[in-house]
Amino acid sequence: MDAGLKRELEAKVYAGERLTREDGVALYDSDDLAWLGRLAHHKRTELNGDRVMFNVNRHLNLTNVCSASCAYCSFQRKPGEKDAYTMRIDEAVRKAKEMEDEQLTELHIVNGLHPTLPWRYYPKVLRELKAALPNVKLKCFTATEVQWFEKISGLSADEILDELMDAGLESLTGGGAEIFDWEVRQHIVDHACHWEDWSRIHALAHSKGMKTPATMLYGHIEEPRHRVDHVLRLRELQDETNGFAVFIPLRYQHDFVDSADGKIRNKIQARTTMASPAESLKTFAVSRLLFDNVPHLKNFWVMHGLSVAQLSLNFGVDDLDGSVVEYKITHDADSYGTPSTMHRDDLLHLIWDAGFQPVERDTRYNVVREYDKAPSLAERRAEPQQVWA
Repeated sequence: MDAGLKRELEAKVYAGERLTREDGVALYDSDDLAWLGRLAHHKRTELNGDRVMFNVNRHLNLTNVCSASCAYCSFQRKPGEKDAYTMRIDEAVRKAKEMEDEQLTELHIVNGLHPTLPWRYYPKVLRELKAALPNVKLKCFTATEVQWFEKISGLSADEILDELMDAGLESLTGGGAEIFDWEVRQHIVDHACHWEDWSRIHALAHSKGMKTPATMLYGHIEEPRHRVDHVLRLRELQDETNGFAVFIPLRYQHDFVDSADGKIRNKIQARTTMASPAESLKTFAVSRLLFDNVPHLKNFWVMHGLSVAQLSLNFGVDDLDGSVVEYKITHDADSYGTPSTMHRDDLLHLIWDAGFQPVERDTRYNVVREYDKAPSLAERRAEPQQVWA
């Protein structure tokens, strides 16, 4: 990067000026990762100090049967496939209650677009989960699923959200965003929910008092300019609604040969390479610098690995998601060694080891508990430390 442009961008960041589309592309063009990290860390420290948030959550995927065949997806199955499944409501409740003793605070539910499952199944499962775990927040369904519910029910998103909220819904999830620019999206997405509907549904949720996450799937066939465009669309919507609590860059995963049926479902794998750790750190840093009106930036550690998750705390990230327990959507794709579960103590030590203060939160980013600050470097060097894979 030209030294003059570098000084100009740094001055804008430290002055708190909003960065432009051209600034975002220029930041991605920089190969000075340490400099990007310093700028992003400055911004995250202004917003969140040395605090790193997490929650104790459990992911539930009620069904992997899906009418869509998105090019990047290894999770979806068609009706009748050997490992296609749909949970009964009592099965979903039983799985959710397995973590009751760990003071679970959130259930995170996303699913395939099941072609025959009736709309009434979805509010009913929320009601049963809420009755079984009344103190647990329900963060459920992507905007893509809500649009699917419109199709199968004949109801409007307004009516659907009202009924789901009455059943206990606290927040939508951020999925279905992938990359909004049609230049890329037409090659990776096989459903009808695009920017217009995704933004419509999240704006509607915000108008009803929800705080929702937003995501971006990166590291496949998109270019940095598409990532910048994606963030700026969300930034503009956030200016209007102030409803996004967190932004989550999600690392695209290659497939492996599924042991159950021997199929590789990822249709773009042959012409893609997954984002390297350096590219992931750059994406976190640029996202933090561009997205000046969202308070939190999350690393969903399942998609990045624990070492990159720790490093990302110095590249703008201030949230490490949670315990997760079972995330089929990623683990049906990769075999790269991320664990299925991180318990509260695991997350605490992961954050302390990176030199930050852990803060347990709920779905709306209210503080549940603040923990001690990280021990000093001298204290950590005084005894052997765990190495995170």
